[in-house]
Amino acid sequence: MGFRFAFPHALVLLVGGVVLAAMLTWVVPAGEYERREDPVTHKALVVPGTYHAVERQPVGPFDTFVQIPKGLADAQEIVFFVFLAGGAFAVVDKTGALRRTVDWLADALRERAEWVIPVVCVVFAVGGALENLQEEILAMVPALLFLCRRLGFDPLTAVAMSIGAAHVGAAFSPVNPFQAVIAQQLAGVAKISGWGYRMAFLLPALAMWIWWVRRHARKHRVPVTDEKADDAVRKNERVLPGWRVALILAAVAAAFVTFIYGVTQKDWDMAPAGAVFFIAGVVAGFVGRLGFNGTAEAFVEGFSSMAFGALLIGFARAIYIVLSAGHVVDTLVMEMFRPLAGLPVGLSAAGMIVVQTLLHFPVPSVSGQAVLTMPILVPLADLLGLSRQVVVLAYQYGAGLCELITPTNGALMAILSASRVRFSDWLRFTWPLYLALVVLGLAAVLLGIAVGLR
Repeated sequence: MGFRFAFPHALVLLVGGVVLAAMLTWVVPAGEYERREDPVTHKALVVPGTYHAVERQPVGPFDTFVQIPKGLADAQEIVFFVFLAGGAFAVVDKTGALRRTVDWLADALRERAEWVIPVVCVVFAVGGALENLQEEILAMVPALLFLCRRLGFDPLTAVAMSIGAAHVGAAFSPVNPFQAVIAQQLAGVAKISGWGYRMAFLLPALAMWIWWVRRHARKHRVPVTDEKADDAVRKNERVLPGWRVALILAAVAAAFVTFIYGVTQKDWDMAPAGAVFFIAGVVAGFVGRLGFNGTAEAFVEGFSSMAFGALLIGFARAIYIVLSAGHVVDTLVMEMFRPLAGLPVGLSAAGMIVVQTLLHFPVPSVSGQAVLTMPILVPLADLLGLSRQVVVLAYQYGAGLCELITPTNGALMAILSASRVRFSDWLRFTWPLYLALVVLGLAAVLLGIAVGLR
């Protein structure tokens, strides 16, 4: 019997990443840039030209695993948001409102099921473009899976048309506050400038993604059984009057609108966002006649279903925590960008995409990567005569698209786990189109140089 490789479990991948990061702290020289607070973003930015060696602090075997709970603590706002939002959706599901709505959609679209894919993809891509929608999707996984099952699509289709589409929208967005906007602010470029140019590439990128998802869904579609006749599924379902269902759905919609407004206009973090969804869950419970105890029990069920996915987010964050503890992050950044200074303008811009991609594995936060890299790249771009707007594009397409494939993206790994989709299957599905989207991004960068994009 020949040896057969089994792709590692998500938790194995992330713990392996933590161990690998610790090993790097023993071989990569420790060093740091000086930092200053940016008056616009109020974030600590590196000061170009200030890199200096510091005392090596390799992370030992025991301390390596100490960084895991530290990673969970560092990601606590996101982790607790996932619990609260997941609990809220569990309450909504317990009322039967989601199932009833999905049934209605499935019945209405049974003959045109594939039209669900572009509609859902566009919705999530808009969420990605407007506010970098990621972890929030985890709470919606049960409803997405149920919709796909009712239409004969596999779970991978649910992942692709939700977080996959969101990442594409975020990477090509002209208004994403956590990617485009923060990078433009750090580069000294007017906010949302070049939005028309970005839209010209966002539209074909999204069209490519929708085509790829529909192709997969069509290939793997299975005959649909009539779940309405399945007593095991239906025997405990609550039947609510239509007006109560409408009120519950309105509460969910209001939560999302409030959340997006708070993030984009009020600079909310995840704490008030979690409160919004918790309130929506309580409202749904009482409108759905679950009562105090029923609502609490539904929240607990939601917390349980979100637990593993939420913890994966903290494990992913631990990789960066380990590298930071060993003071090697700045060294990696400096050494990766150093070769770009001697390249022609076009090659240097292409190299920025490559380096931003590679950096996104150890630095899984897109906003954190902008804060880390833009102050270093801007002086380099000025020296080369490269437009700062193009530098922002290279960052977006490098770091943003890498979100589709990196196992250090905690939200992606959590959603894959919740959907019971193996990371290896996701890579096989995503990899060809990921490369095509990177080529599209490279074309946008090179065309930007040719037309003098500012």
